[in-house]
Amino acid sequence: MISFEESLELLNSIDIKPTEIVELPLMDAQDMFLAEDIVANFNSPEFPTSAMDGYAIYFDDQIIKELKVVATNPAGADEIPELIHGKAIKTFTGSLMPKGADTLIPIENVEYKNGKIVIKEEVPFGANVREVGENFKKGEVLIKKGTKIDFAQIAVLASLNYVTVKVFKKPTVAVIATGSELLELGQKQTKRSQIRSSNNYTIEAIAKKHSANVINLGCIGDNVENIKDKFKTALESADIIVSTGGVSVGDFDFVKDVVREHLGAKVIFKGVVIKPGQHIMVATVGNKVIIALPGFAYSSTVTALVYLLPIIYKFNGSSYEMPIVNATLAQNYKKKSKKTEFTPANVKLEDGELKINFKGKKDGTSAIMTNMLGSKALTITKPDDTDKESGEKIKTYLYDLNL
Repeated sequence: MISFEESLELLNSIDIKPTEIVELPLMDAQDMFLAEDIVANFNSPEFPTSAMDGYAIYFDDQIIKELKVVATNPAGADEIPELIHGKAIKTFTGSLMPKGADTLIPIENVEYKNGKIVIKEEVPFGANVREVGENFKKGEVLIKKGTKIDFAQIAVLASLNYVTVKVFKKPTVAVIATGSELLELGQKQTKRSQIRSSNNYTIEAIAKKHSANVINLGCIGDNVENIKDKFKTALESADIIVSTGGVSVGDFDFVKDVVREHLGAKVIFKGVVIKPGQHIMVATVGNKVIIALPGFAYSSTVTALVYLLPIIYKFNGSSYEMPIVNATLAQNYKKKSKKTEFTPANVKLEDGELKINFKGKKDGTSAIMTNMLGSKALTITKPDDTDKESGEKIKTYLYDLNL
């Protein structure tokens, strides 16, 4: 088995080309990844602009204390008045500054009487004036290729008049759950040994949340020929194939053998010194990636977060870095193995500091999926780490940043 760090290096070394670039209406591109740099083709604002409601003046004229208001300058006006010394022009938020004006004094700083303003409180030179290019300048790269489009990107793209935008087509993930004991949703249980399949739905949810299309191929029993057929079907229709189960060392763990011997796949690695999920397998077939995960629910979920997400982002022309922070333990932590361990934890922001505890988390096997309910955090410890005490720092993977 290889170390966790080496497995990430090998995963990152996989050369993946995004499948296709498509051009979509702006709002259809949300949660997709840009396939081009977004470069400003004009200055914003293009002209000095008022940032407040007030009066456009010459800065030096504040010494006069009383200025006659000679015009009104609304936002969007066709003609912009010109200011002369000793006068003021009423100007509104978003209005272009009158010619000659270099300062805007807010309404709150003056008293209006008989067509004149009396200055009660002066402002500095250039106050409340948005200079040319304050927001962005022509030629500036505003959003880089590979950026995921969210509300902030949509705001900028709309301001640049992007009716459509070029994005990477979402990769397709095929999900297969293996195990003769598995029952699909709604399927009637006929044996006490049967359990309900959840892995395929968990993986589907993770992939969809991170900008992938999903083909859920359901459950399949531990049969070599059926597994071969299912994987070949998946390879024809998907960019990424994710399976759960069948990668350990049992007599009925056929997935690892099918991947190695029947699919023409290149194995990138098989087995990592991690807990949970040590029997994970990653392979490639051309520009397609196979990720064979363990069958226990908690194991498959953790390894999907760690190993599937970087591959999805590669197909989207981007990259994924695990959001890892140093958090403070609010209770003792007991190290259980000489492996890189991922332990479900509760995380809370208290007085500006991230605190970690394990309240309600059960000790047991890697099948306890309920341990991932609640706060979405996994502590990470290295093989040579020892027990930690309350108050110590611990590396924590915030796989969902909604604290």
